[in-house]
Amino acid sequence: MDKPESHRLDYTPLAGRTTGIVLSGSVFVENTDLWGNRSILSKITPGQVFAETYAFCREPMMVNVTAAEASTVLFFNLRNLDQTADGDDAWLSQLRSNMLRISMQKNLTLSNRIFCTTPKTIRERVLVYLAAQSAKTGADTFTIPFDRQGLADYLNLDRSALSKELGKMQKEGILEFHKNKFTLRHPSL
Repeated sequence: MDKPESHRLDYTPLAGRTTGIVLSGSVFVENTDLWGNRSILSKITPGQVFAETYAFCREPMMVNVTAAEASTVLFFNLRNLDQTADGDDAWLSQLRSNMLRISMQKNLTLSNRIFCTTPKTIRERVLVYLAAQSAKTGADTFTIPFDRQGLADYLNLDRSALSKELGKMQKEGILEFHKNKFTLRHPSL
């Protein structure tokens, strides 16, 4: 099966107050530096939102949003969230609470990415990331949301160097993998 071509989602936020809600498919939130090097910050799947921090803070987008596959995105203007209404505004209070929860979850996601990109060696970065995925799923065998290039971009690594290190780790019995399915092997005590 061919990988679908990625496309940048071009949209102009309404006065910096627009957030996107992924209805189907998935998108990457990524940064591309002046030399064209891509770094994936997160993968957004159906039911998740992006650009909410920029929308709340009225800041211009400092990242790109790229479709990882055929996707449908609903753009929502948050302009009315800081207005108070007379009468029953329970829905507004609930929406604010939900957006705060989403923002806190994103904070955790970005903190986890920092943990994964802080180690100096490729092996350490890979192990930190895979250990976090194992803890998140509660299993030693799990599937990650990235292909090899996506994982390299997420960990800020060269894809060929990542593939070489994964091969070494598999030969050493540290892990097993096939495409994006991994099994961590715990060392004998």
